Amino acid sequence: QVQLVESGGGLVQAGGSLRLSCAASGRIVSAYMMGWYRQAPGKQRELVASITGGGTTNYADSVKGRFTISRDNAKNTVYLQMNSLKPEDTAVYYCNDVLHIFLPGWGQGTQVTVSS
Repeated sequence: QVQLVESGGGLVQAGGSLRLSCAASGRIVSAYMMGWYRQAPGKQRELVASITGGGTTNYADSVKGRFTISRDNAKNTVYLQMNSLKPEDTAVYYCNDVLHIFLPGWGQGTQVTVSS
């Protein structure tokens, strides 16, 4: 069964940190360019971080220097470490491959709320 399950979201004050997890089943994440997306109320979903099968990472300018994407191949899990959180980071965060071939759709995501 092909599945991606996001977890780790919550409510945090500005300046705080959260670590999101994306547990994958059915496919090996190291074979794909995996990404973390977010969708804030009234806005379109945007890609905030990605990691290639070879380990190359990329970040949106809005999160560069604050967020770190990583992968644990043994656990087949992708992580997003979020530091120095800002209220504008508030969104539902989703995990999927950038080319959208890992999973044909989106899971439930995990809610991140940053208070000012």
